[in-house]
Amino acid sequence: MRETTTRSNIQIRRVITTLATIAMAATCSSPRCDEPTNWPVFTDITESAGIKFKHSLGDFEMSNIVEATGPGSCVFDYDNDGFMDIYFVNGRWHPDVNDNRGRSLKGKLKNALYHNNGNGTFTDVTDKAGVAGYEDSYGMAASAADYDNDGDLDLFVCNYGRCILYRNNGDGTFTDVTEKAGLTSPGWSLAAPWLDYNGDGLLDLFVVHYLEYDKGAFQRTGAYYKADNFPGPLSYPGLPDHLYRNNGDGTFTDVTKEVGLWEPTGRGMGAVACDIDCDGDMDIYVTNDAMSNNLWINDGTGKFKDMAAETGTAFGEGGQGVSSMGPFVADLDRNGLLDLLVPDMGYSCLLLQINKAVFVDVTTQSGVALLCGQYTGWGGLLNDYDNDGYVDLFIANGDPHHLYVEEAVIARWNGKDRFIDMARKSGGFFDSKHVGRGAAFADFDNDGDIDILVNALNEPPHLLRNDGGNRLNWLKVVPLRADTGAIAIGATVTVKANGMTMIQPVIGVNGYLTCSDPRPNFGLGKAAKAELVEIVWPNRQKTVLNDVQANQILKITQGKQ
Repeated sequence: MRETTTRSNIQIRRVITTLATIAMAATCSSPRCDEPTNWPVFTDITESAGIKFKHSLGDFEMSNIVEATGPGSCVFDYDNDGFMDIYFVNGRWHPDVNDNRGRSLKGKLKNALYHNNGNGTFTDVTDKAGVAGYEDSYGMAASAADYDNDGDLDLFVCNYGRCILYRNNGDGTFTDVTEKAGLTSPGWSLAAPWLDYNGDGLLDLFVVHYLEYDKGAFQRTGAYYKADNFPGPLSYPGLPDHLYRNNGDGTFTDVTKEVGLWEPTGRGMGAVACDIDCDGDMDIYVTNDAMSNNLWINDGTGKFKDMAAETGTAFGEGGQGVSSMGPFVADLDRNGLLDLLVPDMGYSCLLLQINKAVFVDVTTQSGVALLCGQYTGWGGLLNDYDNDGYVDLFIANGDPHHLYVEEAVIARWNGKDRFIDMARKSGGFFDSKHVGRGAAFADFDNDGDIDILVNALNEPPHLLRNDGGNRLNWLKVVPLRADTGAIAIGATVTVKANGMTMIQPVIGVNGYLTCSDPRPNFGLGKAAKAELVEIVWPNRQKTVLNDVQANQILKITQGKQ
């Protein structure tokens, strides 16, 4: 079943899209738009970095929607040494999910935490840290935030089954506080962005739930005759997402209904939480599978209303409800407003915000449809990989029903109106094929360019080091809270340089099944300094710096500059 808008609405949207395309072509005021780029090569360093983790289905064949959905990962600096570490989630043998033939894997699979040694290598510290996960929960995704305001990042793990909240003890170990905190959030969860929705200085948690899997009952009845594929999402009831308010005492309260977020039929695949409409409070965009998406706009009092239909963010290309994966926000056209990338099983979807909370679909005009049409998109990223000041495109691809491999997509924004395919110039990884799922980004070596971490089904991950992306100038801005020293989730950073104004929100969950490097990284091109750096803090106070030198990691503590 596919949902469509009315014919008149589609016609109106086409007119708006045409106008937006013209506007896109005019946004490039920089003379560098048509100059050749210093495009980097991405080197797969997984093995040389010492990462030995391999994802497992918990079985020997992929036979259902649960096995096909993951995996993801979480990038975070758990020990505050300035280098991004990696937490990988894994499948398990689970009686609801896997065949009896996979029972031999029971007790042999676990999640993994890898410590970044700062020299290009990683060390497996899972057992020491105590974060291997539950034997009765099938891993999907994870996210990190300092929920208890003690200065270090805690870890939340999304599962099919019980979720897990690990509190960081500050000594390299974690304690499972899930039951005490009230965050088991049973069901099947795929994303957990952290946000301060009510402005009380405490990070709350929004948990995205997918669907109610029936333990394979529908497949076993013989009611499903399509031999090539297992049942899809419309064969199962949806589940509501949940917002948990941080009480400030180590516990959380489910406030989903009282704040207006109750949607019992959702099939959430991902969510991003940030100030989407630029009014100073946190909004939530939820992408759903085989149904319309939700744009939950915060009214400033901590109440939400779904404005997806009114804003043009409910549907995909041509007004159709498609298999939306995790959303990614970035300012593509440098107009000071956040745009949305939503990979899917068709052409994917690129939505430009042309006015506050007004979006238009430019999937075709931007070249995204041409790049993605032959693939099945999952983990999408918009980062400036060559530091020319414009964000570029990456999408991990893979078959949804079989372990059939596909190439990843990588493309450079030309500074005017479209993405240019760069796969053949980006290294050997892009000549290989994988069953891609989640994708995360981080500057793992702190050299000023953005690296990529790709998660794949039933195989090792792929850590792609960006080689050459720092030939142009860059600036990494790290806004820190004055009370805890932790990164200020919910802040927004604006940098002016090279004739452009660039904005990035400070968030962790941005994309499908993953939590990425929260430190905003700005490409400055040939500019030796940023003319202006502005931070709007979560409490709406501002910090402004002028003439900031390029090629540095700039840490700014609120109230101390």
